[in-house]
Amino acid sequence: MSFTLEAGIFLAYAAGLFFIYLLGKFLIVPLKWVGRLILSSVIGGIFILAFNLIGGHWGIFLPLNLLTAAITGVLGIPGVVLLLLYFNF
Repeated sequence: MSFTLEAGIFLAYAAGLFFIYLLGKFLIVPLKWVGRLILSSVIGGIFILAFNLIGGHWGIFLPLNLLTAAITGVLGIPGVVLLLLYFNF
């Protein structure tokens, strides 16, 4: 084998590994964002459930669905205040 053929094979392997690295990088980062959104939505849903248990004594409620849980999970307390204003006034 000549040196140019071996160098070409080495460069092909290096380019393949670099492509696999980039592909993994582009696929993993959005999955992290989706995972964080799902986790915060679950936490928001638990918070809405607890709020409905406490607020039920005063007639204040928030509907528990995917959208309200996501809003509560992403925005936190300001999201709860916005949902309270939207659904109760």
